[in-house]
Amino acid sequence: MRTLRGIPASRGIAFGPAFQFKKGMLRLKRCVALDPLAEDQRLANALEQARREVATVSEKAYGQVDAGTAAIFDSQAMMLEDPEYLAAIKGKIVHEALKAEVAVMDATEIFAGMLEGLADEYLRARAADIRDIGMRLVRILSGQYDSPDKGLLQPAIILADELTPSDTISLDKTLVLGFCTAGGGPTSHVAILARELGLPAVVGMGEEILGVPDGCPLAIDGSTGTLLLEPDADNTALLREQAIRQAAIGVESGRLVEQAAVTRDGQRIEVAANISNVEGAGLALKLGAEGVGLLRTEFLYLDRMQIPDEEEHYQAYRAILDLFGEKPVVLRTLDIGGDKELPYLDLPREVNPFLGFRAIRLCLARPDIFKPQLRAALRAGAEGNLKVMFPMVATVGELRAARSLLEECRLELKERGQPMASKVEVGIMVETPAAAIMADRLAAEVDFFSIGTNDLSQYTMAADRTSSAVSALADAFQPAVLRLIRDVVQVAHQRGKWVGMCGELAGEPLAIPLLLGLGLDELSMNPPSIPLVKQIVQGLTMQESRQIAQAAIEMEGPDQVKEWLEANTSITK
Repeated sequence: MRTLRGIPASRGIAFGPAFQFKKGMLRLKRCVALDPLAEDQRLANALEQARREVATVSEKAYGQVDAGTAAIFDSQAMMLEDPEYLAAIKGKIVHEALKAEVAVMDATEIFAGMLEGLADEYLRARAADIRDIGMRLVRILSGQYDSPDKGLLQPAIILADELTPSDTISLDKTLVLGFCTAGGGPTSHVAILARELGLPAVVGMGEEILGVPDGCPLAIDGSTGTLLLEPDADNTALLREQAIRQAAIGVESGRLVEQAAVTRDGQRIEVAANISNVEGAGLALKLGAEGVGLLRTEFLYLDRMQIPDEEEHYQAYRAILDLFGEKPVVLRTLDIGGDKELPYLDLPREVNPFLGFRAIRLCLARPDIFKPQLRAALRAGAEGNLKVMFPMVATVGELRAARSLLEECRLELKERGQPMASKVEVGIMVETPAAAIMADRLAAEVDFFSIGTNDLSQYTMAADRTSSAVSALADAFQPAVLRLIRDVVQVAHQRGKWVGMCGELAGEPLAIPLLLGLGLDELSMNPPSIPLVKQIVQGLTMQESRQIAQAAIEMEGPDQVKEWLEANTSITK
């Protein structure tokens, strides 16, 4: 028996033979197109066919998954009508004399590249959605297509380099028991679709899985991110027992959508959602979100060729605040930088963009970008429970400068006579070690903190979480990271300020007792995790959670922390 490990993407356990999905390689010649008008017509025909195909896929999605998730394909349909995307393709046909499929490929990579370099893992994963629609067009134009379950005659576990959202929603659930991919991440739409479809999935497994022969007996555990090759009888029996327990937990957690997360000894924890658009807001509410702990506003800046204006910001924020009513919505201001190519920003390329000119640093230097967003947020909050959060703050000076600009915007709106929020709580993301260490000083200047464990982990451990060579070091279970979280919570509470967490750790089932014990007041996560987290909280007491946290921060490394949690808590992931 061999064990391969990846990133947990969709809970569940399955047994079956391996089936390798090898998507045909696209080989496109970059030859000169002799007739641009003919290429333009080919593109028009391909667009029409793609619209019909996406409509079919969308209809299937709405019949199988939540409407918020199915909206993935509404976004793809919009991309097929996007004037900037189409103009980029046509410009390459006309000005570079490229064949239509090559022009589509090049333009798609430009737009996907805008997303792929983002620090935010969720938004970075959206690059795959852009490539999905681009690949659909290219395959129509080139006459090539492969289905992931093509040739599959018996139930099996699919192994693939990657899957697209279209591939995933098209899987035949009578034949596909689960899947593993070499690449991908837990916040990708492929992972989200797998969770909605109830398919166990592990992503980010590396190319080793591509060498597993067809028919090899497998066991997949989407909760722990493991794939067993030729599992023995003992491991098979153990996994079957876990599958039964997980099924029972899933049924129970689904009943908790409308309930609050209150521990057995009466401590309430706010369970909120990380969202990126109006569709995500609807899904979050359906799954029991008590608010938005992280509204990523970058979606307004991407996939376009000009800066969004104040009115675009206002309409988007207003729609989300209207949905949540009196529930809190924490809006994170623009968090982009030199790690991506946004043509209208003209940012310099940087050797290490994650340590460069980004987030609050960029916004303070470009009030022409920052102030329209702040004014729109204040306007949208006139009738909602809006909170504003600044990302990547490292100094008290940065925070004061940002608050000063926010006050300028308030005065400008007052002069205009426009309605706006009378009072807005202001907070920062604690995602740099500097902010964590200076939390006592920063707490005097804010209303709340929200800890971003993804970046806090990589900056604390000096390990780029996008690098496969060192990403394992950037683990939020590192005792060094846990100690910083503890310290931030302690100094914030001493000053009467609340602390949330919006990093991936907040939705990790194994971490929930630990986070309660560290004193977090709010946990914000991807919406599908909400019901299970509520269930876990309801089964805990604060006394046992504090004991768990104290033991964890005294350990040497993340593996010891996880092993101890698995052995000393009753949580089944």
